[in-house]
Amino acid sequence: MKPVTPLVAVDAIIELADRPGRPIVLIERKYPPHGWAIPGGFVDVGERLEVAVIREALEETSLIIRLKALLGCYSDPARDHRGHTVSVIYVAEAYGEPVAQDDAKALGVYSINDQLPELVFDHQEVLMDYRDYLAGNRGVPVNFSIS
Repeated sequence: MKPVTPLVAVDAIIELADRPGRPIVLIERKYPPHGWAIPGGFVDVGERLEVAVIREALEETSLIIRLKALLGCYSDPARDHRGHTVSVIYVAEAYGEPVAQDDAKALGVYSINDQLPELVFDHQEVLMDYRDYLAGNRGVPVNFSIS
């Protein structure tokens, strides 16, 4: 019998490396649950996590990202009211002008120290962990190639 397991998602905290202070990109979701979020989405069957997060970032922001670190895995069964979803969060960097597309209704560029919009899921907690990462207190470097 095949086990019943949570859905797997990936998200990328995208730092804009060509802007002062390396601000991050957040998207306003086009589909429920509505609100602001870190760009990302579900992993397709047969797809590596790293490929999925690069694909999702490109689809939602038009940015080609480079993965820098694995921030963490978030698995609280209550983090998404649609069902139990495990999300793997990466820190990434990109250059250029982000453009909202696909599942993103709009996007914004924010300093992590700015007043951020109200975030869906557990993304407020994730960004608090990202602040810890910036202070050197967490995160796992990503040191592998994607083929």
